[in-house]
This record gives sequence, C-alpha cells and structure tokens, in this order.
Amino acid sequence: MHGLVVALGLLIYVLSSHAMQKRRDPTAAISWVLAIALIPYLGLPLYLLFGSRKRLQARNLSIKPMPPPEPLPADAWPRQLAAAMGQPPVESYGGLRVHAEGREALQALFEVIDSAQHALSLCTFIIGRDAIGNAVLARLAAQAQRGVKVRLMVDGFGRLLGGRLSLHELKAAGVEVILFGPVLRLAGRSRPNLRNHRKIVVADGVRLWCGGRNFAAEYFEGAEGRPPWRDISFDLHGPFAAQALDLFNSDWAYANGAARPPRRMVAPGPDEPYAQLIASGPDQADDTVHNLLVTGCFKARTQIVAVTPYFVPGEALLMALVLAARRDVVVDLILPAHSNHHLADFVRHRALRALAAAGGRIWLTPYMLHAKAMVIDGDLAMSGSANLDSRSMFLNYELMVAFYAPSDIRRFAEVLDAHRAAAVPYRAGKPSLWRDFTEGLVLWLGFQL
Repeated sequence: MHGLVVALGLLIYVLSSHAMQKRRDPTAAISWVLAIALIPYLGLPLYLLFGSRKRLQARNLSIKPMPPPEPLPADAWPRQLAAAMGQPPVESYGGLRVHAEGREALQALFEVIDSAQHALSLCTFIIGRDAIGNAVLARLAAQAQRGVKVRLMVDGFGRLLGGRLSLHELKAAGVEVILFGPVLRLAGRSRPNLRNHRKIVVADGVRLWCGGRNFAAEYFEGAEGRPPWRDISFDLHGPFAAQALDLFNSDWAYANGAARPPRRMVAPGPDEPYAQLIASGPDQADDTVHNLLVTGCFKARTQIVAVTPYFVPGEALLMALVLAARRDVVVDLILPAHSNHHLADFVRHRALRALAAAGGRIWLTPYMLHAKAMVIDGDLAMSGSANLDSRSMFLNYELMVAFYAPSDIRRFAEVLDAHRAAAVPYRAGKPSLWRDFTEGLVLWLGFQL
C-alpha cells in the first residue's frame, strides 16, 4: 500500500507538471520528488497546496505592442526584451521624485492619497497596526467618506505579518477591501505561498506612488528605540500611472474571481521621458524580472550596481553576475550587514563568496537596507518591489519599473552611490564543512517557503 501511495504521488507530480507545463528550478523539482517519495503522506498534500508557482492559464497582461517605425538603438535592449515577454510598451511620465528618506516618502504617499478626487487604488504587502499604518487607514476612510471610490488590496500572508488588519472597520468606513490569497483558503484560485508583494498607489489614474515600502512604521519613521529602515520609493504623474492602474485592476479582478480587464496603450511623445512596467509573478508566462536582470548582466559594458535586502539568487542570475565581473564589468552589490531575515543572512554567503571570488565588490551597510534597485551602465534603472532572491524572482507577484531617461537613471545611481559610501567591504572567508553543508540544506529546503 505504501508503494502504491508513493507511485500515485509521483504520477500526480509528473502528470500535473506536464499538463500545466510547469518550469521549475532544478532544486525545487528535486525537493518535491524526494518529499513525495520519502514522506508521501506529508509530501503529496504539501505539493497539492504549494507546488504550483504559475496560474493555470498564466499569460502576459499586455496587448501585443505595435512594431517600432524604425530600428531601435543598441541600448534599447531592455524594452525590446520586455516587449518580447509580453510586457506593456513604454509610457510617458513627468514629475518623478525618488524618495531615499522615509519622511519624504511618507509625505509623497499622503499627497497622492489626498489628491484623489474620484478613485484611489492601493495594493500593499503589509499594513502595520502602528502610527503609520493607522494614519494611512484614516486617510483612506476620510477619502471614502468624501465620495472617492477607495479600493485597498492587501496580501493575505502580509496581513498576518502586519498585525491582523480589521477588514470590517474599513468596509464600515466605505473602503472596498480585499485580501489577495487568504492564508486559510485551502483550495481555490490562489496558493498560500504565492504572495502579492507589489506596492501600488494610484490616484485618479494619473498619479502613482510605488517602490519597496510597505505601510508600516519601520519603512518610514521607525519606532521608539528602533531607527527606520532605509528604502527606495518614488512617485510620478502622467500616462504611466494608468498603466500601473491596469495591473492593479488585473490583480483586483483575479482576487474577486472576475474577468481580466482590457489594457490600454498610449504612445509617448518624442521629447517625453518614458518608463516601462515590468510585472513578474504567477500571472506572467515568463519570469520577467529575472530574465531582464540576467540579460542585463550579459549586456552590461562598464558597471552594474544593485541594492537588495536579501541576496539568495538562483544559479542563472548568480552566474550572470559572476561572468560580468570576470569580464571586467564593475559589479557593486549593496546589502545590509544584518537584515530582518536571519536565514537569508545565513545562506547568502554561498553566493557572496562566488561573486567576491570573481571580482565583484560587495558592500554592507550598518543599517537595515530594504531597497530594491539596479542600475546597468547608463541604459537602465530598475526599482520596485523585487528582491534578488528566488522567492521574488519565481514565486511572488512583483512589480519593477524600468526607467530609460538618462537624467532619471543618474538619480537612482546617486541614491545607490550614497548607500555604497556608507557601507564597508564584505570579506569572504572559507566555510567549514558543516557550514557549507548547512547552507546547502537550507537552500534546498527553503525555496518554496
């Protein structure tokens, strides 16, 4: 009987992987096969709950872009690749403000929320039950009472991390609120390990606030006795905001079980700065952010500067960074010396040792750095919600924005340079046999968590 259960479990794994055309990291595939073979009574139920990382009919959200009227220059590879992966075409924007400090980020967030006259849409991973979270919720309730249509979408797992957000109070105040992927929903459209990590605030379809900050005190002002985390967010206005709203509407429709709304497309003018929305996650057929970063490492000519709180990359991204460093591209990776995830800090050393051995420069900040951004030469700056780890690259719903205007690329580069100036170099050491084994075990088991 035990053998039949094992055989049935493996058959379910093979058939579901084939039918749904699942593409898995080799480590994850081996983990699932061993779990089903060795502990089928636990491994099979866990696979049925957590084994899928793409929606049943994952497809890209954009319409097919119109072909360019003339050949694009060599530095146009990011938007060419993004378009090839089905991402929406570039859109114009204005008034970009990059928030390196929490106070300016909070002021910009309140400005965008308070500016809404007709509609306000917010998506976040966490809302803290603290002074910042309560201030955001109070503003949303005030806007709803003024007659503004306010929609709030919070990740189901993130709601638990933030301290049990009260949905009834918000609904009573007139705010439309929904949980994306409720943790206790054991069956249905969502999976509890596929988390919506996107941060989007759109007012009237014309103003956008976005980045890596959740709506909690540590991301803006800190709490008593605890300094704020350092992060990057930004706000802007113009047609690009409507593109972000389209992504929000798609997530909102999916969370409600409704049909996916159509996308819009407005071509930017010749003298306008433009950016491109890069959505990644189970709703995309490709691993868009990961693929763009890997390609960027191979395309880079002079410098790659990246900042992330957690560095646990897959083999392809790590190899791309290593090979870039080996061909004399200056690779600067900026991390916090100690993040809020101790396991991520523990296992990151395997990748850091490989990058340091190839000539990459690794910098550790004395403060908690939660920013997510990358600048490649003068061609591309990307910022948003995605960390340089396998969860962000392959499991989470993420949002990055690719900026192409040289002046704005320099603005992001200056923010990263400021963090690097405050950091100290990382010194790689030879691991003990026990540490090397433990790092590999945690990496092997932790991919789906």
